[in-house]
Amino acid sequence: MSEFQQAIIAGGCFWCTEAVFKDVIGVSEVESGYIGGTVPHPTYKAVCSGTTGHAEGIRVTFDPATITLPEIYDVFLGTHDPTQLNRQGNDVGTQYRSAIFPLDDAQRAEAEAAIARWNVDHPGEAAVTTIESGEWYPAEDYHQDYWDGEGQRNPYCLAVIPPKIMKLRKSFADKAKS
Repeated sequence: MSEFQQAIIAGGCFWCTEAVFKDVIGVSEVESGYIGGTVPHPTYKAVCSGTTGHAEGIRVTFDPATITLPEIYDVFLGTHDPTQLNRQGNDVGTQYRSAIFPLDDAQRAEAEAAIARWNVDHPGEAAVTTIESGEWYPAEDYHQDYWDGEGQRNPYCLAVIPPKIMKLRKSFADKAKS
């Protein structure tokens, strides 16, 4: 039995990235939170103001015997738009940046390799995804598992999340649970 690993990524609204990664085979847990800023223990309201420097991110717990870290990073880059600086769709601001937050040097090397793969596979569509560090802060409880609850009634989520999940199922069919 392999030991579970974690990866921290930020690709726009954490409700959206959480919903995608909850549908990935080998992922056992997804936690929404904040990372990369300067204010300890930020709140959602503070992060949304764009003044804390944090990104909305997710911490993915996964079984590397089922899905590897390079595959996690490839799914991440392939299910949001890594070419948009500080925005995803209508969400604009540094809190919606595309970023990878490696937990060690090996993850940093994998993040660099994943961005390089994206750039080779998508000529003319260079990723602006940054590789950063920072302290992880879990988001408030009402943000966890958002798509499974409130998100199903939220017009924003209904417009944004299903296309992302369909992109997962089309581009990474062998990695999608359903």
